[in-house]
Amino acid sequence: MSIVFYYAPMSSAVTVHWALEELGVPYEAVRLDLAAQETRRPEFLAINPNGKVPALVHDGTPLFESVAILIHLGETFGVERGLFPGPGLERAKAIQWLVWCNVSLGEALARFQRNVSERIPAEQRNAKVGELGRADVEAHLDILEAALRQGPFLAGGRFGLADLHLAGIVAYLGMLGFDVKRRPAIAAWSAACTSRPHYATAMAP
Repeated sequence: MSIVFYYAPMSSAVTVHWALEELGVPYEAVRLDLAAQETRRPEFLAINPNGKVPALVHDGTPLFESVAILIHLGETFGVERGLFPGPGLERAKAIQWLVWCNVSLGEALARFQRNVSERIPAEQRNAKVGELGRADVEAHLDILEAALRQGPFLAGGRFGLADLHLAGIVAYLGMLGFDVKRRPAIAAWSAACTSRPHYATAMAP
């Protein structure tokens, strides 16, 4: 078995990095310099034509998009390690939250960032759209809070890859100034997830 993981520190590759560490599978890590535009080089574009991290090459087959990679890792390695449910409704719930994170919460977050980030030229930003994006992120956090009041984790009754991925994004929201700790269920869940030793490994610069 051969796994090559392409990443950059403090990027959207963090949750895949964290997952690989939690799963304990051997892999080769290839660090890319985003500032040097290494993700735009032809050899990397052959792996991920989007020119972004993360990307994974498993036994010669390239994969991109963090959720697709996490589902693959979960189905391939996660069931026997207790980090991904077996086939059935609990697996569907795990996939539901993984997709929700990147599609529903992710869309609101992208809208917020595009309109408030100093990295975006001022003439391309819209303060009102940015505030609407912020409000939508908060509304999605309320959805997550309600779900976590039903149990300590999102699927299968214990920590898994769905929790890992969402906890990584929620930690990022905290860095952006969202007060995620004012929601008690999220605060307790987030602390339980990010206190795991492999999270620190994935977050290392």
